[in-house]
Amino acid sequence: MSEHVMICEVGPRDGLQIAKSRLETGAKCRWIAAMAQAGLKEIEVGSFVPPKLIPQMADTEAVVRFAKEIPGLVVVALAPNLRGAQAAVAAGAHRVSIPVSVSEGHSRANLNRAPDAQVAVVGQIVAWMKDMGNPAEIEVACSTAFGCSIDGAVPEREVVRIAAALAETGVEQIGLADTVGYANPAQIRSVVRAVRREIGPALRGLHLHDTMGLGIANALAGLDAGIRDFDAALAGLGGCPFAPGPLAISSPRISCSCWRAWASPPASTLRR
Repeated sequence: MSEHVMICEVGPRDGLQIAKSRLETGAKCRWIAAMAQAGLKEIEVGSFVPPKLIPQMADTEAVVRFAKEIPGLVVVALAPNLRGAQAAVAAGAHRVSIPVSVSEGHSRANLNRAPDAQVAVVGQIVAWMKDMGNPAEIEVACSTAFGCSIDGAVPEREVVRIAAALAETGVEQIGLADTVGYANPAQIRSVVRAVRREIGPALRGLHLHDTMGLGIANALAGLDAGIRDFDAALAGLGGCPFAPGPLAISSPRISCSCWRAWASPPASTLRR
């Protein structure tokens, strides 16, 4: 293959955030180091969120500071607001991932604000990053882009609208997330193509879950539609603590913003 698929491992964030207990910081760091040694080049190591809401992420600053010292590793951290983004940059994260729910119900449950209000928050983060000389990259994940366990079906036109509004803020890396794993291959192809028609190459990746057993099939549909960046979670860990209903388990190898080529490219081509 002349093109490579890129993978970002998100287990330390997406996987551990639904754990019933906290993984000790040292064990978390050893896990991240082992994955980097295995060849992963991008890892989402945690999220800068209030510890009282997700105590499993209380040590994210320490984990980021550890991970950034691993040679060649791109360290990604999730932040839901400007304060979190500032903390991520201060800790040394190379990329900040910002969630924006397309559905109203999930946005209220996950971020305590409407989707358009969260788009405005992204604009604030983009402006702050620019004022600071762009110390880190920004990527945005459009959560519940393929369905919501609170609101049900999510109109394709609404996904396109939110993606377009995000592109207008200046964000250059936008992904579509099947937060609860309700998507099917036909829907993946349709939504990806519709969003790409609207925002072009700013659409970078997919974040998929295997709730209905379609994770790999949906990944293949995304690949067919031109996506080359995906997330993955080791051992199928993953799920949103603010999305009620069936547990959204990540597919064994594939999820949203970066990937590895099916044709086994050299380890140096792995991005996340």
